[in-house]
Amino acid sequence: MAYAGRVTTPEAEQSQAETADAAAPGGAEVPAGDTTAQDGGARPEERLEKAVRAAEQALIEYEIAVETFRVEVDNFSRLHHQKLGPMYARLDELDARIAEAVAARTGDPEDIRKADEARARVMPMPGVEELFHGWMDDSGLFPEAVAMLTDQPVRPPQRVRPSDEARKLYRELARKAHPDLAQEAGERSRREEFITRVNAAYARGDEALLRALAEEWAAGPKPAEQGPTPAEELYARLEWLSQRKEMLTLVAKELEESAIGAMLRLAPDDPDRLLDEIAEQLLAQVAERESELASLLARADGGPADGTGA
Repeated sequence: MAYAGRVTTPEAEQSQAETADAAAPGGAEVPAGDTTAQDGGARPEERLEKAVRAAEQALIEYEIAVETFRVEVDNFSRLHHQKLGPMYARLDELDARIAEAVAARTGDPEDIRKADEARARVMPMPGVEELFHGWMDDSGLFPEAVAMLTDQPVRPPQRVRPSDEARKLYRELARKAHPDLAQEAGERSRREEFITRVNAAYARGDEALLRALAEEWAAGPKPAEQGPTPAEELYARLEWLSQRKEMLTLVAKELEESAIGAMLRLAPDDPDRLLDEIAEQLLAQVAERESELASLLARADGGPADGTGA
């Protein structure tokens, strides 16, 4: 599977072709069987409706293909980690011990630096909370920590005492816009939303906002905007479907260009065999590193360079 036409299905390709035919401008061929369009009795929006249906079906098939590939990548990633993770960890540990042995033998500052870096790659990275011991988490510093770092005491929020004018405005608005005065559901919803804003402004003691809300209420509800025509709605739907397809194409591309996706492309029909081959290569590298480490330790102890002890 691949992106931009490769992560797809026959159903999606057929639907995309139908979309192109249905959305074609005047003069395009009418698909066989479309007798309504052939006899001239089709509505102007009928071809658009057909294009939308075909595009929706194509998008569904494409989403299925992308999601299927994502699941395959996730599953292979887990298998890769379970089967090969310990071998990679062993290689990192051996590399660190080899670097430390070299640094201990030479005493060279550069070798010591390399040994420290190799050991740092092996040691687990502590979490944010562990590093800062309750001072911060993934979202940032706790308020108490900010206060302590800026020499400010941690204070509770100050209470807001609205002015007399704010109280007057609030009461007038509450009397005029109370939801219980509504005669129909739509009007009640409008009043409930408005009163929510009034309550929030009064809670903050925001006299200026209360005045603005009073003017807004006095002006009355906004006239209903004229909705789009059926043809405009269909064109908008087609545009959304196109944008969704582009987004899925980027997702598929990222999956395929990831390390795991690239490995899957090497053996799409038998990924388990690929894991076995990689495992054999890693085992050979582990054996090579262990031999190198044994040789270094033997030199440090004054024994034979090959580490056999003979």
